[in-house]
Amino acid sequence: MPVWGWIAVAIVVLALIGIGWAMWSRRRTHRLQGQFGPEYDRAIREKGKRRDAESELAARRKRREGMDIRPLAPQSRERYVVAWRATQERFVDAPGQAVHEADALVLDVMRERGYPMENFEQRSADVSVDHPDVVQNYRAAHGISLANDQERASTEDLRQAMVHYRSLFEVLLRDGGQDARRAQEA
Repeated sequence: MPVWGWIAVAIVVLALIGIGWAMWSRRRTHRLQGQFGPEYDRAIREKGKRRDAESELAARRKRREGMDIRPLAPQSRERYVVAWRATQERFVDAPGQAVHEADALVLDVMRERGYPMENFEQRSADVSVDHPDVVQNYRAAHGISLANDQERASTEDLRQAMVHYRSLFEVLLRDGGQDARRAQEA
């Protein structure tokens, strides 16, 4: 075969590899967007590059696959519901204390469900895999709780923190991570 023939074959092969790579990349992007929703956009803003954000999200998913996140037993779920009601009632007289209790309840539920308790950033990243729609609420509530520790949170801020904690709390009580896995498999 003449040299120009080999060059043409090489160009065709490289074009096919490029098309395959582009298709794989596009499919990966769609999968990650579907799984992470608003967390996908947040990761891009935080990382600055789509490729870096997608690598981060894929690493989160891989880490999560290695975890044994389990649903709560019915008696545990009921105990937490009762504790949450008491925390909400305490908000009227001691909003700052109630926010700390709400944070502690969320941590207790996460711990019992099997989430690692390394640090806040890692916990929120782990939660984002199964619950990308409420992880931002968790971050906001945590930020308000930290502001409260420095006496920089208003009562309205504390009320909002309770609302944010409740959204995550309810989701954590409700499922065992199966919803996110079913969505990922579909």
